[in-house]
Amino acid sequence: MSFVDKVRVYARAGKGGDGCLSFLREKYRPFGGPDGGNGGKGG
Repeated sequence: MSFVDKVRVYARAGKGGDGCLSFLREKYRPFGGPDGGNGGKGG
């Protein structure tokens, strides 16, 4: 007995998003400032 499976996939990239907020932390820079960025254009 054999089975034949079919699948159809539709994919669309998004706009990437607004990124995330994070702060730079280094040993000798106690007030390092934000180090994030935007999310780019997607894949």
